[in-house]
Amino acid sequence: MNVISNILYWISTGLLVPVIVLLIFFFIRALVLVGAFFGQYLQVRNKAVPFQNRIAALSEASFDEFAGSLPERPKTPVAAFARRIVEARGNSARIELILSEYELQASKDIATSKILTKMGPILGLMGTLIPMGPALVGLATGDIASMAYNMQVAFATTVVGLVVSAIGFVTQQARERWSVRDITMLEYLADLAGKKTEVNN
Repeated sequence: MNVISNILYWISTGLLVPVIVLLIFFFIRALVLVGAFFGQYLQVRNKAVPFQNRIAALSEASFDEFAGSLPERPKTPVAAFARRIVEARGNSARIELILSEYELQASKDIATSKILTKMGPILGLMGTLIPMGPALVGLATGDIASMAYNMQVAFATTVVGLVVSAIGFVTQQARERWSVRDITMLEYLADLAGKKTEVNN
């Protein structure tokens, strides 16, 4: 039994360095995500939202005018997919494919936030529990310095893991809300494109 316990102890203590390295990597990735998220927020507020409002105000009568006003090189993803939907007017299968492609792209954009949300607490908990073994050993042997060091590592990894998770959670919630609104507007545009085709036929 002692052999098995020692093996498990060696495995757990050996995982401490990889866990800390991964935590540092995800923390840096979270900081990069904050910068990218701020830029995306400005783009959504200044360009995407006004464009979505234009789509929401569309009717069958104003569809052709809207289609003609679309830029050849859209500056936002939703505008780019809207142009593709307008160009695919009359091809319902193609329009459905375009909508599916946007959903996949939106899911891909949210993937990083989801990973940070889940991996932050996991690595933080591992970084908390792994040093507790050496800390208890230091307490039992009277090595207060070793115990204090391991407890410091345990608390630090917990905090970093929670920060990473918090950034991931906040950005995930915002991006999911934006993508749902985009998909709703694109589906409405696709329905109008289909109705416009039926009227023309």
